[in-house]
Amino acid sequence: MASLEESSQARGPGAPGKANLEIKARCTDLGAARAVAGRLGAVRLGLDRQVDTYFVTRQGRLKLRESSLSGGQLIPYLRPDRREPTRSDYQVLPVEEPEALRTLLSTLLGVHRVVRKEREIFLHQNVRIHLDRVEGLGSFLELEAVFDGTPAEEAAQQAKVDFLMAELGIAEGDLLETSYEGLVAEEPARS
Repeated sequence: MASLEESSQARGPGAPGKANLEIKARCTDLGAARAVAGRLGAVRLGLDRQVDTYFVTRQGRLKLRESSLSGGQLIPYLRPDRREPTRSDYQVLPVEEPEALRTLLSTLLGVHRVVRKEREIFLHQNVRIHLDRVEGLGSFLELEAVFDGTPAEEAAQQAKVDFLMAELGIAEGDLLETSYEGLVAEEPARS
């Protein structure tokens, strides 16, 4: 059986799985970012309350997302930790009984981390703009340019992400190297 990484590298347009080019950045003024998204004509898709449970894995990441907008989703993905826009290969598998699956995967794999956030979602062309308030961590902005996974298309998505970073005033020093899951790991334990 091919690994998720092998299947994502071999696939072409229309094959199972998805790819995006993404960044995460600290954002001290979500209101200003919201105003820029509006000025650019981004469509507001809604406010989502999400709980992401990350499970222990040998390779990549595996999270169960419980979303107020989308319900339960199991999302395996591969993405290296880098500050610059980075490709992520993933799948989104709908889950009808997220509580039962969370219990099962917790027993089988173990829980690595839990991230709770409120996410305001905008769409500019094919780029999702997420304005996030992450419990215990603060405010962030995330860009995800969804594409077919081909190298030629990846270059086009890089240009879109660069444009939005400039418009939103995202400085290199604002970029995060890791996911929210990694940031939760860096926070000191609370009693």
